[in-house]
Amino acid sequence: MSLDFNSPAFEVIRNEKKCIQCKVCVRQCSNKVHSYDDEDNVICSDDIKCVNCHRCVVLCPTRALVIKKYPLEFRENANWTGAVLDEIYKQSQTGGVLLSSMGNPKSFPIYWDKMLLNASQVTNPSIDPLREPMETKVMIGRKPEKLGFDAKGKLLTKMPPQVELSVPIMFSAMSYGSISRNAHESLAKAATELGICYNTGEGGLNRDFYKYGKNTIVQVASGRFGVHKEYLNAGAAIEIKIGQGAKPGIGGHLPGRKVGEDVSATRMIPVGSDAISPAPHHDIYSIEDLRQLIFSLKEATNYGKPVFVKIAAVHNSAAIASGIVRAGADAIVIDGFRGGTGAAPTRVRDNVGIPIELALAAIDQRLREEEIRNEVSLIIAGSIRNSADVVKAVALGADAVYIGSAAVAALGCHLCRSCSTGKCNWGIATQEPELVKRLNPDIMYKRLVNLISAWNHEIQELLGGMGINAIDSLRGNRLMLRGIDLNEKELGILGIKYAGE
Repeated sequence: MSLDFNSPAFEVIRNEKKCIQCKVCVRQCSNKVHSYDDEDNVICSDDIKCVNCHRCVVLCPTRALVIKKYPLEFRENANWTGAVLDEIYKQSQTGGVLLSSMGNPKSFPIYWDKMLLNASQVTNPSIDPLREPMETKVMIGRKPEKLGFDAKGKLLTKMPPQVELSVPIMFSAMSYGSISRNAHESLAKAATELGICYNTGEGGLNRDFYKYGKNTIVQVASGRFGVHKEYLNAGAAIEIKIGQGAKPGIGGHLPGRKVGEDVSATRMIPVGSDAISPAPHHDIYSIEDLRQLIFSLKEATNYGKPVFVKIAAVHNSAAIASGIVRAGADAIVIDGFRGGTGAAPTRVRDNVGIPIELALAAIDQRLREEEIRNEVSLIIAGSIRNSADVVKAVALGADAVYIGSAAVAALGCHLCRSCSTGKCNWGIATQEPELVKRLNPDIMYKRLVNLISAWNHEIQELLGGMGINAIDSLRGNRLMLRGIDLNEKELGILGIKYAGE
């Protein structure tokens, strides 16, 4: 006798008076929650299959559907909660590792929400961005210690390779395979129109997307999928992925069911085979090894592309970052523990890594103390949710940010956290043709353009309110931040004063 303790996570409630039996919910649900019973002429719902993606609710023409948390209750216990027991039941049935998607959902402190921005008043007048120039453009890459000019003011110093961004925002690494072709194209088209960059992730670059190369960051992960000289030269910059915020110390894994002909050709692996990027790069065991890879990539691109190194935010990030600068990287990407991903071991996602705000502040401060901050740009990721988060990140020391979850939300994602199944109802985290076509890149990329354009307007408003007319002037200016509901240790790491000081 086997015991199945699985209970539904959500309850599908159908208003029979509103339901016109159009069967839209039946056709639209990739998880087969809804089904039509010919004999009784009714539409039935299997609650246990529901992941609460909202597709049926949004598309129901009569608003006849509501999805609620399933009302099953365990006896009240602050330690042995219902969520803890559910996980034990699942693992005792399957013997498998629990997987989760879309970032850490726990109620750890969100430091962005505990920091306030300063504003100009009388002695330092504010600036109206509608009527006065406001610069949000940033250059990503190593900066020289000083600049030389001739008598006519012409720059004589040869600048290291840079990536120019119209606004300090890029789209995070999401590999071709983990997300659909149409989602990938939406990110590429939006980045091109906006004058920013998107990241290929660790799955290579489809040949059809080489035309977006000037707005592409090409990634090199431990699996080296899709990596060759032409790929490296196709992008605006190269990113070496060492770690990822959602799963520090853990590698990547794309299930074979997502590896069709197109993904196979892009990643250069057989159709249907699992694509596994191990946690360590087997040619990197020291800073010296990392330096060798950095300069190998620079050599392959004739020293024409900046090289980024991506690490997860962990307790010794500042020391690691110092070594990465000395290894020759042009930019460091730090990914915080709230970073989203298609699939991560639940225990790793919820218990490993640190908040991006603390890691950023510690890294920026150490590099300044060692007088090497100018030698590298800092880019952060890990749950950047709005324009205020961007501005606070810059004030803490970031040159730019990556956004991932916010970007896929703009494409329609409802964070149902079932990416690993490959049955994304919104056509994002899937390779199934019938689902992929639900996302039209010619339409959906405009939502990304709208999002970043709106954030850019808000960034300018926030800068103007602080009396600052260029985003570069805010970088690392922690005097423009104040903490609230923070203890002395947190204020010390962040390098900011308490509100009222």
